[in-house]
Amino acid sequence: MHDGDTIRYTYTPLPAASAKTAGTRPARKDNFWNRIFYGNVDRTFEKKIDFSFIGAPSYTKESSLGLGLLASGLYRVDRTDSITPPSDVSLFGSVSLSGFYMFGVSGNTLFNHNRSRVIYEVAFASKPLDFWGIGYDAGRFNPAQRYIRKQVRFDAGYLHEILKHTYIGASLHLAYMRAKDFDRIAPLLGDQRSHYLASGLGVTLQYDSRDFIPNPQSGCYLMIKEIVYPEWTGTCETTLSKTTITADYYQRLWSGGVLAADLFGEFNSHGVPWCMMAELGGGYRMRGYYQGRYIDNNILTFQLEYRQHIWRRFGGVLWGGAGNVFPSFGSFRWKQTLPNYGIGLRWEFKHRVNVRIDYGFGRKTSGVVFNINEAF
Repeated sequence: MHDGDTIRYTYTPLPAASAKTAGTRPARKDNFWNRIFYGNVDRTFEKKIDFSFIGAPSYTKESSLGLGLLASGLYRVDRTDSITPPSDVSLFGSVSLSGFYMFGVSGNTLFNHNRSRVIYEVAFASKPLDFWGIGYDAGRFNPAQRYIRKQVRFDAGYLHEILKHTYIGASLHLAYMRAKDFDRIAPLLGDQRSHYLASGLGVTLQYDSRDFIPNPQSGCYLMIKEIVYPEWTGTCETTLSKTTITADYYQRLWSGGVLAADLFGEFNSHGVPWCMMAELGGGYRMRGYYQGRYIDNNILTFQLEYRQHIWRRFGGVLWGGAGNVFPSFGSFRWKQTLPNYGIGLRWEFKHRVNVRIDYGFGRKTSGVVFNINEAF
């Protein structure tokens, strides 16, 4: 029976039968090697939530050698809805020999046949970090200074569909940061303080035709978000604003092959504290760069990635891109654009949810990223 755009059905399992009488091959044994190599299946119609956990050694330029723990859950708010993609939730945690630790949760919950959605991320971290200063020249030429950053970040938003694939909504953002051993980096920051609290409200306009958010294979994603941080809601000395623009496109090329493109920009108002500035690098864009070596008021990045399924649950990626940090549009310099390229391995941890290991390269730098879900 059809109810709007949703197919409703009941499922009655067949009685058990031998492989010989059923005319099919015997069921594959559920042993360790088969769980590693053979494809995963969508179990969100059978379970309230399909959860899996994984732990592995990790290494990044920011945190050094450590242990990463990841958990991924897929679920459907309405298990009779076979049209809407599953909602997802990811739990992540990491500890390292340098004293770094981080844990948090993020996800996307789709309601009402994908006509509304909640997007959220909460993270807590303590990070021994290097700091070079603000701007391209500082990041390239200054010696690094060591300090410890403790931070809390909360970001959540609600979106409602107003036209097909087009959403509008509101968001809430909270960020707290405190630097220990601040005296080591204070000479690079002038009269800025060691700790800041900022909370703001935002408006988001989004077009999203992706077939599956954690691992898109077709569609496009366009997003504009504007957040205002009123002076009276935190410890910043003035009202601040942040504009974020994302444009992603995904195209199937052939069997198992996908071409993905990502354009990203973050633009902060004048006077934003050093710890809220746009940072180049990390696990999603400009992979291989130390996140925070190049920081400034604004950032623009672009990446093009080829994704190919190789065998069973394994796949690989190749990407190339570029990025630039700058204080204002009038100060943008093409010669300061930084290159980026790399290669990655994918393992299908759950149905269409990948664990990824990426090795990225840049200008006189390289680094490894261990994470869950695609970079974009």
